[in-house]
Amino acid sequence: MVDQYALAWILGATLSLVALYNLVFSRKNPGVSSDAVAHCTENITTGKGECRSTNRNGEVDVIIVGAGVAGSALAHTLGKDGRRVHVIERDLSEPDRIVGELLQPGGYLKLIELGLEDCVEEIDAQPVFGYALFKDGKNARLSYPLEKFHSNVSGRSFHNGRFIQRMREKAASLPSVQLEQGTVTSLIEEEGTITGVNYKNKDGQEFASFAPLTIVCDGCFSNLRRSLCNPKVDVPSSFVGLVLENCELPYANHGHVILADPSPILFYPISSTEVRCLVDVPGSKVPSISNGEMANYLKTVVAPQIPPEIYAAFVAAVDKGNIRTMPNRSMPAAPYPTPGALLMGDAFNMRHPLTGGGMTVALSDIVVLRNLLRPLRDLNDASTLSKYLESFYTLRKPVAATINTLAGALYKVFCASPDQARKEMRQACFDYLSLGGVFSEGPVSLLSGLNPRPISLVLHFFAVAIYGVGRLLLPFPSPKRIWIGARLISGASGIIFPIIKAEGVRQMFFPATVRAYYRTPPAK
Repeated sequence: MVDQYALAWILGATLSLVALYNLVFSRKNPGVSSDAVAHCTENITTGKGECRSTNRNGEVDVIIVGAGVAGSALAHTLGKDGRRVHVIERDLSEPDRIVGELLQPGGYLKLIELGLEDCVEEIDAQPVFGYALFKDGKNARLSYPLEKFHSNVSGRSFHNGRFIQRMREKAASLPSVQLEQGTVTSLIEEEGTITGVNYKNKDGQEFASFAPLTIVCDGCFSNLRRSLCNPKVDVPSSFVGLVLENCELPYANHGHVILADPSPILFYPISSTEVRCLVDVPGSKVPSISNGEMANYLKTVVAPQIPPEIYAAFVAAVDKGNIRTMPNRSMPAAPYPTPGALLMGDAFNMRHPLTGGGMTVALSDIVVLRNLLRPLRDLNDASTLSKYLESFYTLRKPVAATINTLAGALYKVFCASPDQARKEMRQACFDYLSLGGVFSEGPVSLLSGLNPRPISLVLHFFAVAIYGVGRLLLPFPSPKRIWIGARLISGASGIIFPIIKAEGVRQMFFPATVRAYYRTPPAK
């Protein structure tokens, strides 16, 4: 077998480009920079408490549909800035979901920026310091690069419902935020402008609420998104969720990813006594739970591929029978700029949950929107406001599209395939990350949301592909290996470029060339 480090010369040119890129941009904020926002909002000065606007009822400035992670965080953020906010949520009881349980360090930094970091306290949240990767009996630990941050900065894993309830409580504690249980049935449109919503309260009574700006955050099952975007929802797989009790993972306070056949298996703690297991099942159909087919699949296909340290706990969780499923959805952001309305959260943009990037994207979007809205006293000029807020879709792109692209690309690479070139790419990815140092730090920085730069993503992705080709060609190439190497490069391109195209090449890599990027706030 070829010594892995003998392939370093193959990676030299690619890693030089990575190093050069990082050197050039090392002093820039990896998220949406304050300079970029200031570029959109320059020459506007407001005093404290001047961001209120008056609608025709004189009651609220913003309606938020949905009080999940995005809606609750947004309500608190806008309410703290003095906006009068009406939040309408279908069900205010504690949610019980099997996803949205892992917040990456980049997302935790956004929580701090929004003043919401205490929402991960008092819910038995567990710190997460990185990942452990398992394949064919081998494993590698990949730590988050947290050396430059405060000691409490890390990922956090928790029960999704507990986290959301803390955020709702925080939002509702503000006198300017009204949190109401109700079901929004439709958007109210007048001459092409969204002016509010029709909804039914928890008693079934029908009401209308009006505001200059309506923000739809009603989640992955949104029934309002079709009015505001062109949804192209893909369901590549489903997660089968279990809870393992009193189980010690091989690496404490780490997420665990098993590169299994046919697709990955995830483990991570969600409390001091519970470990979440998510088994990815490709395709649109999953084995039936009711007739025992699912339990049999988990025991015969999945269990033999699980590390021995947690095998018994996994089988016990299957026998306990609390098995749940959740379709994994991905949907590129394709908004219709609509006067009076915005989409946010999973109603607007989704990616495969393998990398746990959804909450990081949502919180990053809220920071962008908050900074755009702060200079505005009056939201009532809907047409002008809509044109101005088009810059939101551009400013969010580099961070959101990088996390989205990484999630989609990693899922395809981590899935097993009968194709030899895909097998080589999967093995190359595992070996590349196992090398440590710059080979793992760059990809993990992308995964964690600490350094979500599109160029860095592309360079590391193709560095993995080049590494895979090098493994094939050393020490002596053969026609068969050369052909597999060529197909490996072609396959890598076929994985990442369609995702980038769907996200938007120009907005992702060259946002400054988009006209809306330079748009200044509406005149007073």
